[in-house]
Amino acid sequence: MQNSIYRFKFNSGVDLEEIDSILLFATMLSESIHSEAQVRLDTSWSLDVSNRMCEVNATARVGRDLARMFSELVTLEFGDRSFEVERVAAPGPVDACGS
Repeated sequence: MQNSIYRFKFNSGVDLEEIDSILLFATMLSESIHSEAQVRLDTSWSLDVSNRMCEVNATARVGRDLARMFSELVTLEFGDRSFEVERVAAPGPVDACGS
């Protein structure tokens, strides 16, 4: 199965500490739907502060749900023009991994 990654790139006005908090909250929401174990097994995410981007592994349904919730929460907090998102086949360089 080919990896499917959602890569979010944030504008300069977006507080990345808040993005980190939103990412953790979206992870907790995913765990409430799929279970903590399923989230740990079926998805991962990373936040690259220096490049102002976040990647969510969306190969499995759990990851797609996490990416969807994260995207919605960021939009609600910062607006739909605060970031760009693209689907890529493989992860890029990142500084920190989560989940």
